[in-house]
Amino acid sequence: MLIPSIDLLGGQIVQLVQGEKLRLAFDDFEYWIEKFSKYPLVQLIDLDAAMRQGENTALVEQISRRLPVQVGGGIGTVARAQSVLAAGAQRVIVGSSLFAERDGAGHVNTEFAVELAAAVGAAQVVAGIDAKGGNIAIKGWKAQVALTPDDAIPALEPHVGAFLYTHIDGEGLLGGFPIDIARRLKPLTQRQLIVAGGIRAQQEIDALAELGIDAVAGMAVYTNLLAV
Repeated sequence: MLIPSIDLLGGQIVQLVQGEKLRLAFDDFEYWIEKFSKYPLVQLIDLDAAMRQGENTALVEQISRRLPVQVGGGIGTVARAQSVLAAGAQRVIVGSSLFAERDGAGHVNTEFAVELAAAVGAAQVVAGIDAKGGNIAIKGWKAQVALTPDDAIPALEPHVGAFLYTHIDGEGLLGGFPIDIARRLKPLTQRQLIVAGGIRAQQEIDALAELGIDAVAGMAVYTNLLAV
């Protein structure tokens, strides 16, 4: 299944390359909301909140009322997750708050995962597993912890309804998603597995679907490589 992505930055829909360089920006929200209205799920990310440089809460709430969305970006507390869900989101994507460095080693914050699942229901939680150079990136991809997706997924399996793996090394580059990583990660979970990063063609989405994996696409959608 294709899950189109709406990334918000500075009050606009944007596409970044590897989370840093601005490539595209749009402010025609009505056009894209209409385009995506036929999809059972749309991904909505508040990049300002993820990068700790502001927020687009009003826009997130407006879009959440009109599209079936899973929302991410700066959701680091139970209260924030509850607020986003109450505003209309179907699920919340939680990333940085699930990981930390302790005593020089990476740590999966299962305590927070348990607390969040108890408060909102595990089915409404998507664990964001963002990887750069093989290790998990946090805080808007500005920092990393000494953990791999292979470490994190089994630890979080009991507490979430889905996993979102983002391959930062290919994000926004339209170079294709590394199918070998998808094949490696899929056996680690019985939950829904969604992948993102570099997807450029329907053939990739079809190949991932054959593995039982869903795909998020942004750059390929906004540059018309993928028809929506």
